[in-house]
Amino acid sequence: MKTILVPYDFSKEANFALDFAVGLAKKTQNKLELLHVIELPTPTSFSSFGEAGAMSNETANIFMIELIEKRKKQMNELEEEFKDAGFTFETKMIFGNPFAGISKEIVDVDADIVVMGSKGSSGLEEILIGSNTEKVVRHAACPVITIKSEISPSDVKKIVFASDFNEVPASVAQRLKNSIDVIDGELHLVKINTPSMFEHSRVSFQKMKTFVDEFGFSPQSMEIYNSTSEEEGILDYADDIQADMIAMATTGRTGFLHLLTGSIAEDVVNAAKRPVWTMKAKK
Repeated sequence: MKTILVPYDFSKEANFALDFAVGLAKKTQNKLELLHVIELPTPTSFSSFGEAGAMSNETANIFMIELIEKRKKQMNELEEEFKDAGFTFETKMIFGNPFAGISKEIVDVDADIVVMGSKGSSGLEEILIGSNTEKVVRHAACPVITIKSEISPSDVKKIVFASDFNEVPASVAQRLKNSIDVIDGELHLVKINTPSMFEHSRVSFQKMKTFVDEFGFSPQSMEIYNSTSEEEGILDYADDIQADMIAMATTGRTGFLHLLTGSIAEDVVNAAKRPVWTMKAKK
């Protein structure tokens, strides 16, 4: 790892993500950049200030100026807190759409990993728009670790990598291996068997063995787990072995195809209580 990027909105979950990222940075002595995005009000969107028309333009401008000054002060306080932490710590504040801003920063700093907090989303919100975290998971070219509760890298002992093991991209396998080495965790492989996607155990185990041999992994276990759905199976298996992190590749589907098929990885990110490591699989 060289650059750890933490999108930060001053929420409780963002603080959990920052603490986890600080733990990674201390292990690797790599640069940690904290990115805060302020959404600017538009004629049709006043999400930061309530319903459209609730404030005059003048009042909204005053509110925005005060918010910017408050965030600058908070960012300066964070820089002071981590100035002697043993790694490079930087903050950056930008304006605009959070997802667009995060995506651009990932490319601009050539981020090796993104660590971000997530509240999860469900129901209509998930179907129509999803969260910024979910969008970053879907599109980021680097691994993303989503955090929902307080945890440090040293707490991560068991990592479950869930896959169908059909031609796992080398980019995903190598980044996963790097992350496991940094965290110093043990790897457990699982293939979920469902009624609609049934596969003989012998075939599944052979695919897993090929994956292990090709990329030089040394897993603690390889398991075929039966469930009614892949998402439920991954979450249940992680619970059964008391895993500390789930790792998956995501398809990166967008638009109408995403609405039709969704993404198992994004569903797991939304539903899981434990951290989830994801990386977009480039086909």
